[in-house]
Amino acid sequence: MSAIFPKWTNRLPLMVISGSLLMGTAVTAGVWYYFTPKYANVGYQPIQPVPFPHSVHADQLGIDCRYCHSAVEKSWYSNVPASSTCMNCHNQVLKDDLRLAAIRESAQNGKPIAWVQIHKLPDYVYFNHSVHVNRGISCVHCHGNINRMVEVQQAQPLSMTFCLDCHRNPAPNLRPIDKITQLDWNPHQHLPKTWFTNALVSWKVESLQNCSACHR
Repeated sequence: MSAIFPKWTNRLPLMVISGSLLMGTAVTAGVWYYFTPKYANVGYQPIQPVPFPHSVHADQLGIDCRYCHSAVEKSWYSNVPASSTCMNCHNQVLKDDLRLAAIRESAQNGKPIAWVQIHKLPDYVYFNHSVHVNRGISCVHCHGNINRMVEVQQAQPLSMTFCLDCHRNPAPNLRPIDKITQLDWNPHQHLPKTWFTNALVSWKVESLQNCSACHR
């Protein structure tokens, strides 16, 4: 009596299991690689409740970052300005523009604008803005050329690798304190090579790589 199924079907369960394992491994590897901050976060550009073109305010008008983000030199966080800060100018400039209706309403009723946060770090990561900017790390290093952005987007992965690359060799990323918010200014085009190592020593910049530096 001839067999109902061909002999190769005896290997079918093993083939199915092996194929499933290979497929699962490939999917896991793909998710592991492509869902890292480099691929999942860079370019993130949510729609904000009110359009705010940094390219106009910071680049064309030359408004310093610290006018709006006033706590960045003295606090761990970089604050988002209250609507009253916006109205310092917009009570005269574009004061009736419909695009700014939410700003005017917020300034009147005291309810803050629900801005969508873009640059996020995990809760288990400690990052102090004031420590970095007071040691010569410019906004542009982490946020990119935000002064040219019409809509803000994430420019860097802000991953552990990104941070460690700087912590291991901070000198090339330093610049004079008065140039921190001049995002188009390139220190390597204006300063001698010795300046960076001298600044590293004189400012006592530490190359912190121990876990407790960021995980407290």
